[in-house]
Amino acid sequence: MPLALALAAGGCAKTGDIDVSQGVGITAVRSACPIVGIPAGTGDVTLFNGTSTDSRAIDAVATISNVRATCSDAGDDVVTRVTFDVRARRTSADGARDLSLPYFVAITRGGSQVVAKRVGQVALRFDAGQPIATANGEATTVVARAQATLPQDVRDRLTRRRKAGDQDAAVDPLATPEVRAAVLAASFEALVGFQLTQDQLKYNATR
Repeated sequence: MPLALALAAGGCAKTGDIDVSQGVGITAVRSACPIVGIPAGTGDVTLFNGTSTDSRAIDAVATISNVRATCSDAGDDVVTRVTFDVRARRTSADGARDLSLPYFVAITRGGSQVVAKRVGQVALRFDAGQPIATANGEATTVVARAQATLPQDVRDRLTRRRKAGDQDAAVDPLATPEVRAAVLAASFEALVGFQLTQDQLKYNATR
């Protein structure tokens, strides 16, 4: 079942171009759409028979891949539709089997702050005699444009033309703490991964 996740009172940044003329030109484009990805350690899950985590006790393994995003940022909200594939392999192919795995979609801000999260289920069907099953997942995130929009004074500092010889020509505006903080505050990510238990997270980190 698709997930819908909204972050109200927020927004999107407009495209910002930094163009250094009178010499080498540098253009940096900032999109209103969130970066989409899989957090480290959550892109796969291993299920075991019983409490042993020995390789001989593995029941099934599943992996998330092909994460794709379609973003619409034309209105007051930035709506991102995230789709992904799930591929699972079971150890025993005896009989047909249904497997439901929990996954999450989260919106993070500034690279680390989780501001919204929801959990759903992806259903896989193993046919009798088949060790492999595949499924597709889908989630939608909504961020209000105001939260993802850089303040005008910050945009002006980032896009101001600088000429060789200017006192601050060689100074990166992002090195300024207040500018860097504003950019981080207006930067969002839409993240998808398996909703793992502490034991599953530990297994992924230490295997």
